[in-house]
Amino acid sequence: MSPTPPIARKVPTERRHHGDVFIDDYEWMRDKESPELVAHLEAENAFADAQTDELSGLRDRIFGEIQSRTQETDLSVPVRDGDWWYYTRTVEGQQYGIHCRAPIAGGDDWIPPVVPTADGASSGELAGEQVLLDDNSEADGLDFYSLGSFDVSGDGHTLLYAVDTEGDERYTLRLRDLRSGENLVDEVPGTSAGATFDASGRFVFYTTVDDAWRPDTVWRHEVGTPASADVTVFHEPDERYWVGVGLMRSRRFIEIELGSKITSEAHILDAQDPTGEFRVVWPRRDGVEYSIEHAVIDGEDRLLVVHNDGAVDFQVTDVPADDPRSPGRTLVPHRTGTRIESVDAFAGHLVLEYRRDALPRVAVLRLDAPDADFVEVPFAEQLFSVGAGGNPDWNQPTVRLHYASFVTPSTVNDLDVATGQLRLLKQQAVLGGYDPALFVQRREWAVADDGTRIPISLVYRSDLVSPGTPSPLVLYGYGSYEHSIDPGFTISRLSLLDRGVVFAVAHVRGGGELGRDWYEQGKTLTKRNTFTDFVAAAGHLTDIGVTSSERLVAEGGSAGGLLMGAVANLAPEAFAGILAVVPFVDPLTSILDPSLPLTVIEWDEWGDPLHDAEVYRLMKSYSPYENVRETEYPRILAVTSINDTRVLYVEPAKWVARLREVGASVILKTEMSAGHGGVSGRYESWRKRAFELAWVLDVLGLSKT
Repeated sequence: MSPTPPIARKVPTERRHHGDVFIDDYEWMRDKESPELVAHLEAENAFADAQTDELSGLRDRIFGEIQSRTQETDLSVPVRDGDWWYYTRTVEGQQYGIHCRAPIAGGDDWIPPVVPTADGASSGELAGEQVLLDDNSEADGLDFYSLGSFDVSGDGHTLLYAVDTEGDERYTLRLRDLRSGENLVDEVPGTSAGATFDASGRFVFYTTVDDAWRPDTVWRHEVGTPASADVTVFHEPDERYWVGVGLMRSRRFIEIELGSKITSEAHILDAQDPTGEFRVVWPRRDGVEYSIEHAVIDGEDRLLVVHNDGAVDFQVTDVPADDPRSPGRTLVPHRTGTRIESVDAFAGHLVLEYRRDALPRVAVLRLDAPDADFVEVPFAEQLFSVGAGGNPDWNQPTVRLHYASFVTPSTVNDLDVATGQLRLLKQQAVLGGYDPALFVQRREWAVADDGTRIPISLVYRSDLVSPGTPSPLVLYGYGSYEHSIDPGFTISRLSLLDRGVVFAVAHVRGGGELGRDWYEQGKTLTKRNTFTDFVAAAGHLTDIGVTSSERLVAEGGSAGGLLMGAVANLAPEAFAGILAVVPFVDPLTSILDPSLPLTVIEWDEWGDPLHDAEVYRLMKSYSPYENVRETEYPRILAVTSINDTRVLYVEPAKWVARLREVGASVILKTEMSAGHGGVSGRYESWRKRAFELAWVLDVLGLSKT
């Protein structure tokens, strides 16, 4: 006998805005402390388990595939900072990483002491290793563990770290004496992520959040004093702005960053005066976004400002650090279609990151070469992603680059700035005989209703996919916040590809793949383009015979989960299944309530339906929850977490209850001790992904594989 799905009790709640009345039968689920709500979610979990029980063998096989392909005992490429090489290693059987360091042999040693190999031969600890923090020990006995801050003082003597044990992104900050290995008395509860030491190591700067989970206040903590003595150094009352703090790479300035979705402001403080007053770089102007980086050019302290003031796709302006509002020099001019994202400064060079033709790029400029210009680092693959990361040392003569594609595992290189040569340091190990030559990645272009061409990236095994024969396919989408879904490699995806499934990404408007205008065409009053672009991508892939609607599963998470809910209503016939992870499927209810976490910040992204009737009508027209209708829906799996502070569990819970009313085949799986990122621990994450992929394969008719 088939299990009976839980039916939620209806409690009609009236909502009135702009002359519109909406009756919400499931808003009562918002009471997280309600025993009835908890019992309902547990009943949904029991139903999900019963519905997928026959897939347990497939789940175990997929988990085994992920595990067998993963180098479980491994070592990250060491990063040089000060007198130490810093790295993280993992040990087979342990859920979390171990954060370590080893002393540098010589001052001119810029080559990491080991080059970990694909067979794991160099995955053990380094000579002279000191364990800074073992996440496994810290997480012992906890259902959830997440590290939100990690920094070492400039003298190398003190570690700060901050841990969340609930999934609600509120962290307890602690300090540890690295000479004795003992924690100091300092303990600060309720911080947000990203705490940092000042240049001296005497002070810690951190942020806290308001009732809406918005980081709004910067604090200064003196090492060795109680948290009650901490000093407020900055508070941002405007609910649209998110606040962060950090020490610049040059260690010359401490910076407070403020940002709404459309406006930025930076404040800086001379690092030699950590108790001094911050000063504003450029006063905020509505619609002007900028970020700053300290550089020394021709012996002068300069600020490099990446901004969109009169430059839609941003440009880089160079201004004096002591007078940043004076007329500056254009270092990198605006080029339409080339979206400048960031610039990093070092003692001898600058690194520019940007995107062109829906792919990220990196270029380097040598400061010691007269009349030098940025030189792009070339790569041979048609589709790839690349970015600079792990470059903390101001004086380093190299640039650490992280590279991947849909077929090339994550790769770490050091670029020698003087010669332009790339040195391969490590490529992600894929055990079990992975052969990239078996896989093909390519790009297709769909055409939207308004004639806009929508890029689609595909990857598949060439020996398992026949041209012209519809294949099972997973189509992934996001399309919000100017976030780009770039080509990348994941071991878990091989469990799809090796079964003949095509994986595709629809780079819909609202993302950032094709520049700022691509984003602007998929937000606020143009948001529907995001949804219709995805449907057009699905239609294109079926029209050219890559797949068929009965062999197509759509997947998206968070704001991409909104996309999933919207296309389920818009074109249910186009998909066999929809996987919605922490889905934002009740957006109008959330965005109408300023008291909810992060709502006011989101008005610049979605519009303000509370005060704008046009925005209200538009959001109501696409809100997945409010547009559930009597139709034949594809099979749906919704995954959420009860402690998620970004997309509250109540949204998918209400959506699933409404879908049940119209007879949809829908499953809700709720993690009862996790947050927006899902479960913690790598093995638990693999099991969660195996659960999702087994369901996908079942929808695609491949559950016996």
